[in-house]
Amino acid sequence: MVEIESGVFSEAVREFWQTRQRQVTSQRARGITDQGARGAVTGGRQMAGFARRISQIMQTAGVQESDIYVRGRRELPGFFRATKDWDLVVVTHGELLAVVELKAQVGPSFGNNFNNRTEEALGSSLDLWTAYREKAFAASPQPWLGYLFLLEDCPESRAPVKVREPHFPVFPEFRDASYAKRYELFCRKLVLERQYSAACFLLADKKRARSRQNYAEPAADLSGARFLSGLLRHVARV
Repeated sequence: MVEIESGVFSEAVREFWQTRQRQVTSQRARGITDQGARGAVTGGRQMAGFARRISQIMQTAGVQESDIYVRGRRELPGFFRATKDWDLVVVTHGELLAVVELKAQVGPSFGNNFNNRTEEALGSSLDLWTAYREKAFAASPQPWLGYLFLLEDCPESRAPVKVREPHFPVFPEFRDASYAKRYELFCRKLVLERQYSAACFLLADKKRARSRQNYAEPAADLSGARFLSGLLRHVARV
């Protein structure tokens, strides 16, 4: 088994902040002022470093580079929609081996984007697993489905958030939970409910982008090492 070193995603996090800054600067130069914050949610290139790092680790474990798709041909059939373009897809010998979704969010608007992210992740997993049940991926064994989420580490993402309970009480873990805690709970429940094979949750402060340890892993069960180890175990079994 390939050993996963500490800070395995440090370079990817650094690239994330650099890419986002270039996108925001480009928008401002073109006179687009209403999308500066939205670039944190919509720019797919921001997570490219994560896709490359995961690809490199799988190649070290023996997966052929030609079987890993990170720059194109990442579309997979769905059940409720024709196709979805995932962030990383592994197809070997005509069988779907692994699929990874990479998402991120930075401030200042965490509320609405949190709801969008949760609904999107749940819808994507439901679509893929239903398509798998209906044999959309030929005779593939059950693939490994991973979800990696990067959240900006800042006072706004760590501040307690009040909930409205006009009719029924919310689950206690959500009461006064920050958006950072909500995302942690969400990632954990995705795995608990078998929506995803594994999830990874990272917190990153853009002020520390250039430092060696430029992100935090608030939960051991959602760490990068555990996420990647699960992927490599699946690859080895198949």
